Amino acid sequence: MVSFDVVSLFTKVPFVDSLSLLSQHFEDSILALFIHVLTSTYFCYDGQFYEQTDGVAMGSPLSPVIANFFMEDFEKKALEQATHKPVCWYRYVDDTFAIWPHGRERLTEFLDHLNGLHNNIKFTMEIEEEGHLPFLDIHIYKKTDGCLGHKVYRKPTHTNLYLNQLSHHHPANKQSVLSSLIHRAKTLCDQGSLAQGLKSFKNHTASFVGWNSAS
Repeated sequence: MVSFDVVSLFTKVPFVDSLSLLSQHFEDSILALFIHVLTSTYFCYDGQFYEQTDGVAMGSPLSPVIANFFMEDFEKKALEQATHKPVCWYRYVDDTFAIWPHGRERLTEFLDHLNGLHNNIKFTMEIEEEGHLPFLDIHIYKKTDGCLGHKVYRKPTHTNLYLNQLSHHHPANKQSVLSSLIHRAKTLCDQGSLAQGLKSFKNHTASFVGWNSAS
């Protein structure tokens, strides 16, 4: 199992190349709207105005769409041109999960291939360790039967601190912490990991959001 991550994707999305791709799928009137939005990224710092000349703006609703649009074309060409290909390739914006069957040496060559396709787009890579690999919020691991299991992933620096039950937050905000954690566990955990996942966050959140067995 391997994960690939594009370094600073939004600020590295090539503006000219993205417009060229968009022009192949949209009429001139729509393309003009894209250009207007993508070239209106001004900001002021220390009394001086600046304009972003490449990439897409962080925080803009359009940025994930343009980044994903560019990456779809990029990954299609990358996989077509690769000498050795992954068994599977699942990407979410700038993070990709892959299964690589060709060994470590060929994997390094594949990373070099990805990083040599465009000057702006560079990948980092993380390889599974002892059958475990973190990917986004998911901890993926190999089961004894050869299948893949999955559960919630928390970084080593995670503190398990949420909202103190004595804080002045609205009760709905405190309740939303529990709701979101429960939803996250049910969405990301397989059946073998769900019970432990729910028990884990219940123990950690009880003293911070005022949760007890009755609630």
